[in-house]
Amino acid sequence: MSRVLVIGAGGVGSVAVHKMAMNKDIFSHITLASRTKSKCDAIAKSVLERTGVAIDTAAIDADDVAATTALIKSVQPALVVNLALPYQDLAIMDACLASGVNYLDTANYEPRDEAKFEYSWQWAYQDRFKDAGLMALLGSGFDPGVTSVFTTYTKKHLLDRIDTLDILDCNGGDTGLPFATNFNPEINLREVTAPSRHWENGQWIEGPALSHKQVFDFEGVGPKNMYLMYHEELESLAKFYPEIQRIRFWMTFGDSYLKHLEVLGNVGMTSIEPMMFQGREIIPMELLKALLPEPSSLGPLTKGKTNIGTIATGEKDGKARTVYVKNICDHEEAYAETGNQAVSYTTGVPAMIGAAMMLTGKWKGEGVFNMEQLDPDPFMDMLNQHGLPWTVEDLAAPLAF
Repeated sequence: MSRVLVIGAGGVGSVAVHKMAMNKDIFSHITLASRTKSKCDAIAKSVLERTGVAIDTAAIDADDVAATTALIKSVQPALVVNLALPYQDLAIMDACLASGVNYLDTANYEPRDEAKFEYSWQWAYQDRFKDAGLMALLGSGFDPGVTSVFTTYTKKHLLDRIDTLDILDCNGGDTGLPFATNFNPEINLREVTAPSRHWENGQWIEGPALSHKQVFDFEGVGPKNMYLMYHEELESLAKFYPEIQRIRFWMTFGDSYLKHLEVLGNVGMTSIEPMMFQGREIIPMELLKALLPEPSSLGPLTKGKTNIGTIATGEKDGKARTVYVKNICDHEEAYAETGNQAVSYTTGVPAMIGAAMMLTGKWKGEGVFNMEQLDPDPFMDMLNQHGLPWTVEDLAAPLAF
């Protein structure tokens, strides 16, 4: 059993600590910290009511390395689980190094002033973590995270060689609201408005945001428009699976969402450039975030399912094969179990499982690791046991697009 410190009290943090409390044999003591302690206290109350487990809470500014280091030393965890904003990754990694504690996150670092998603900043910590005898696990969410584990499982068990890989992310949930984002609005909108990018024949191919659309019939959801996007796991998958000739990421969006996004973009509300308003500097995206519904409040409103998976083509035993590995998650079932909708659930559960892998020693090492570098089997087993069951389906042919 091990002590753990979770930083971040949004929907993902809520799911993660609920699921940790349901696994007392692994997580002997849980502390949840955030800038706003009242959010942690509300989650702690829910955890106690649902599981009977009491967790500690604390206030922390995760941008303050010294304060975070002091908190870690006070809690004395075996692992810090970073579920805060991606802007804070490096500060929390620094605090883990200063306090001699292992690290895990669900999303790669990005600077506050630029919508740039890449692992270079965190990969640069490799020698520091290795020399300290510590492990940092990057991207233990669903995508990135589970999708990388699906890929590794595919290579280990289903295909001798992967030629193409497509990651398909469908949220078929409906909140009944005219416009809402299902995770942090600022991060969500920065992702969606960034140029599309995919890996093909050893190079990155870039295009305008949301310019390439395909229709796909998702089990449990139905036909949906999905759009080619850049997502961070493309970078790590291209690095660790150089054999793959093409890697793409697709995400579904409804027409109403895109209409609102277009209007907001046209009037400048999705900009991250500072501007002066009534004598003070503001960032339009941050103002928009304050106006939109808090994602953690969407749980009781959201109906429908998510469907996220990987479609890989390649060869098995000398024959061409296309395999589809996927999970379908129900928003209402996720809410009934943890008080959070499925988008938070599908990230929070893998965060708990990644933490369990590290704390039990099933995943161990010194340095900085991405999910696809590690044995997929124990992680895949825990997905089936803890609310995210997966299936494998052979497709008759590769995707036609």
